[in-house]
Amino acid sequence: MRTIRIAVAGTGYVGLVTAAVLAHVGHDVVGVDVDEERVRTLNSGGCPIFEPGLPELLEESRENLSFTLDYREACADADVVFIAVPTPERVDGSANLKYVFASVEQVAEAMGPSCVVVVKSTVPIGTGDRVQRHFESLLAGTGREVEVVANPEFLSQGTAVQDMLHASRVIIGVESERAREIMARVYADLPSPLLFMERRSAEMVKYASNNFLALKIAYINEIANLCDLLGADIDDVARGMGADPRIGDKFLRAGIGYGGSCFPKDTKALHWLSSFHDREIKTVKAAIEVNAVQKISLIKRAHRYHSDFEGLTVAVLGLAFKPGTDDLREAPSLDNVAILLDAGADVRVWDPYAMDNFKRFYPDEVTYCASIPEALADADMCLILTEWPDVLSLDPAVFVEQMRHPLVLDGRNCYALDEMARHALVYESIGRRTVGTAR
Repeated sequence: MRTIRIAVAGTGYVGLVTAAVLAHVGHDVVGVDVDEERVRTLNSGGCPIFEPGLPELLEESRENLSFTLDYREACADADVVFIAVPTPERVDGSANLKYVFASVEQVAEAMGPSCVVVVKSTVPIGTGDRVQRHFESLLAGTGREVEVVANPEFLSQGTAVQDMLHASRVIIGVESERAREIMARVYADLPSPLLFMERRSAEMVKYASNNFLALKIAYINEIANLCDLLGADIDDVARGMGADPRIGDKFLRAGIGYGGSCFPKDTKALHWLSSFHDREIKTVKAAIEVNAVQKISLIKRAHRYHSDFEGLTVAVLGLAFKPGTDDLREAPSLDNVAILLDAGADVRVWDPYAMDNFKRFYPDEVTYCASIPEALADADMCLILTEWPDVLSLDPAVFVEQMRHPLVLDGRNCYALDEMARHALVYESIGRRTVGTAR
């Protein structure tokens, strides 16, 4: 079988992982991006983002993987072009497709006689049809032709490489047998099942899946908040619920809400789309509202102990929206630190990977610490916002030894209550009883 020549437009999280994995299985892949520094980094053997396993995969695939700023170099001989550019949310929550259509115009100008264009970016239902029509308009009278495919991504930061190498399923929306055959060849050497369907259905699968998972998170957090009031333990409740195979135990971990590049954006986009068509999905609207409040729920708890934060030293452990990534998009740390600073607190932060990114928002306003003990030194309060392994394995005695007033507010339920109760501290988590006493 002839190696497929693939171009990937956009080398962010999705595009770069897609390019690396498809090169890894033997295709000839060229990534194209408008970011000169990023392309230079990639061609010199570097990796511009933190993603476990990705630097190694890029290194292994260097013989058949390259990067360029030139769409013509990438697309002129390509059989398949993946579009993996950002689709940021607009102020009203709808998806901004300007980068998608800018990429479409670049591909139309640079491509050869024919190719399959795969929309990998997360886009509203019907975008594939719009892209197909736009290509037909741009290519009219040239004799060149394009078939547009919807192939939404389901990659999680921190596990993106494995998510693509061993996906639970690959969703592919096609409108012709030729496109179906080519996409089957693209994924032939990956073990994941291929689920073919029409384009619009494939686009809906992405939104429906992410919104459903966001609903589970919002729901378990609502139950956790009720457990706080009624004296139940959310860990036991989630364990009992998850044992039911109809429910399952995934995404039932209570905490301070979801963040990242997918769930916040995709819930808002589906809410906007359904409202635009006068079919508002009320459960999605509720999930958005619940999550917005949940992200700052530790601040509300903190006010039980301090009427105001003026002059307090507050340690913040974890800045990334989840462990395994340096991504700060929609991270609870941004909301919580903003409130603390505005209230006059002295904020000390620690994160193993995300501090450089955080400096883009707060270059001088917070103290950046090289270790957890340094962040905790003489602190009046500690907020745990990301469950990094270093946090999970921390001896609770460190809180008592380092903090001036050991008040620990845990937004990720990192520690066993019985263990925390052995120490002279106050420990509050989400949906579980408060334990310990202040020293």
